[in-house]
Amino acid sequence: MPVDTSEGERMERVVIVSARVGAGHDGAARELARRLGERGIHVGRVDFLDLLPGRLGRALCGAYHRQLEIAPRSWDWLLGALGSPAPAAAARRFSALAAPGLAEAAGDAQLVLSTYPLATHAAARLRARGRLGPALVAYLTDPSVHRLCVSPWADLTIAPNEIAAEQARAFGAVRTMVTPPLVAPAFRPVAGTAERARLRLAHGLPADRALALVVSGSWGVGEVERTVADLAADGTAEPVVVCGRNDALRGRLERAGLRHVFGWVDGMADLMRACDVVVQNAGGLTTSEALATGLPVFTYRCLPGHGRANAAVLDQDGTVPWVRSPDGLGDAVRAALTTGAVTPVVRSVEVAG
Repeated sequence: MPVDTSEGERMERVVIVSARVGAGHDGAARELARRLGERGIHVGRVDFLDLLPGRLGRALCGAYHRQLEIAPRSWDWLLGALGSPAPAAAARRFSALAAPGLAEAAGDAQLVLSTYPLATHAAARLRARGRLGPALVAYLTDPSVHRLCVSPWADLTIAPNEIAAEQARAFGAVRTMVTPPLVAPAFRPVAGTAERARLRLAHGLPADRALALVVSGSWGVGEVERTVADLAADGTAEPVVVCGRNDALRGRLERAGLRHVFGWVDGMADLMRACDVVVQNAGGLTTSEALATGLPVFTYRCLPGHGRANAAVLDQDGTVPWVRSPDGLGDAVRAALTTGAVTPVVRSVEVAG
């Protein structure tokens, strides 16, 4: 279906800028591209990291990954620093290194849609200098908003909840829209006991146990082993752990005798439908996918920085409770297995600020 701009011009080409920093930014970009493509729009996708000179993009991604693995608590400090004027300005100047490549990629597009904060600022720099003709939309992938996620040069900032939209406006977003997080259609509730039994058999999971799916993002970072130990000690639900691309974590859990350990899972929707509850630590894409399947979701031993910020927002809006202790985790899992979960419906709301 064609999409019209506010001036009535048919929109034919959109460029989406993401970054392979974890999986959340790319996941949102992929689903945006799919939905726009279904409406007859030609979509081009570029990775912000590939627009940086030389091997700088790879170095940036690697440094962030190593920081979360080796010194995760430093992420709290770094995000706090980037909220101050001078470090934030330095980050925006760094993003400008990608601006020439982004200008070339945008070409004759009518819309540039960014799912990654530094890409938003690269586009904003072009807009401020009159070198970006297309409209600029910033799509926020996290339930909480950091100052660096927002640019007043964006024509529209799309937020996943009302709290995020309010935070974005406080940081200077000129126009916001609230819309539910984008997840692929595969993430739907289980059809019934027969489907769940089939999926458990396919994944080698027990048919007669409550199962808690433990997820920690595509990189498998955080206090995963302590979370697994807490679930095992409580005994209410048997842990099923997805380690993403963290082969070292997978190996440690397997050597420790954990029965159900997975690495990278392509059919994540099926694995979720095979389980009863989800325990997560970041509040990103996987959390949105789990909620779309109708599973009760809990935040536990969350990552520093954005993990804690996301946990606070999700807990505040009643979507995902933030569990703070091993006893609390056991109580939460038992309550969920008894009563199920109610996921609030988020309506699309647009606010001009």
